[in-house]
Amino acid sequence: MSLVQAAHEAEASSAFKDIPIIDLKEIDKPGPTIRKALADAVRDACMNVGFLYVKNHGISEDIIERAFAASKEFFSLPLEKKMELDIRKAANFKGYNPILSSNNDPLNRGDLHEGFEFGWEEVDTPYYNKKRAVDGVMTGANVWPSELPGFRESVLSYYHAAVNLGRKLFPLFALALDLPENFFDDKTKNAAAIMRVLHYPPQTGPMDDRVIGIGAHTDADFNNLLRSFEVCRAPLSRPRNILHCFTILWQQPEIQALQVLNKQKQWIDAPPIPGTLVVNLGDQFARWTNDIFKSTVHRAINRSGVRRYSMPLFFGTDYDVKLEPIPSCVSPMRPPKYDIVTAGEYVKERLTATYGH
Repeated sequence: MSLVQAAHEAEASSAFKDIPIIDLKEIDKPGPTIRKALADAVRDACMNVGFLYVKNHGISEDIIERAFAASKEFFSLPLEKKMELDIRKAANFKGYNPILSSNNDPLNRGDLHEGFEFGWEEVDTPYYNKKRAVDGVMTGANVWPSELPGFRESVLSYYHAAVNLGRKLFPLFALALDLPENFFDDKTKNAAAIMRVLHYPPQTGPMDDRVIGIGAHTDADFNNLLRSFEVCRAPLSRPRNILHCFTILWQQPEIQALQVLNKQKQWIDAPPIPGTLVVNLGDQFARWTNDIFKSTVHRAINRSGVRRYSMPLFFGTDYDVKLEPIPSCVSPMRPPKYDIVTAGEYVKERLTATYGH
């Protein structure tokens, strides 16, 4: 069965009720049977849900805990200190964004979280690595808080561990698309990955669905969603990201916030599961695969009554790569849906829309 035929079957299937868990314990084994089984599981999740959990992912709890602790320490700084690193001062969108300064859903009044954003940098190479000049419109150095000398090393250690995991996932995505395992190798040489550490204060007092942790968002085929949906609890609108191929997300344990929207306009909880990370597809994969891989609408609402933290890493193709449809994802019945742009141009355009500069 062709990819296009499989996509049509998936689109006609019933709505998902839960998110699959995929075990990566054999991801490094070369056997074709093992690789095909993993790729088939990934393909099913990507076509039907757009989200999956991965366990035995290879990132140590020590690396995770150190990054988590560093994040809490950063967000405990006085606001004026954090604002010295205001993301709006940087043309490449690196640094701190305060509460309500971003808005993923234009019908909402803002996102109830604060964050800190950074990109590739070697842990043992202080600050800007000049090889990042290949980043084109996204070129530029990270910024770091001078008050917390251990923050940079802790979050970059997690960043590189997550990037290594992402590099192992790309061959599985290629196999899931009936492509050679190395299809993405020459398109992901420079790890165009952006990481954010996020802090969600608890939502107390009267609930306002126009101010939630992160508004409903994604960008894949959303016009079709708007035509088929009437009213959801959080207003649906043309969303603004996820911008990259996929996200690798760590969620703070025991605090439910992430929700994923299925085709029956039901919000499905995606709670933290011990020992797992969440992987969800983004707009670059949706564009590349002509929406055969789903970039699914999702949001985060922290109704727990306590502070919540998360760490998403957005893994994309190199910024100079053109996002043009894979030939096997196009047919006369499924013509290309998107204009061709470079990844860097697309990311910068969407970040400009999100942060307003």
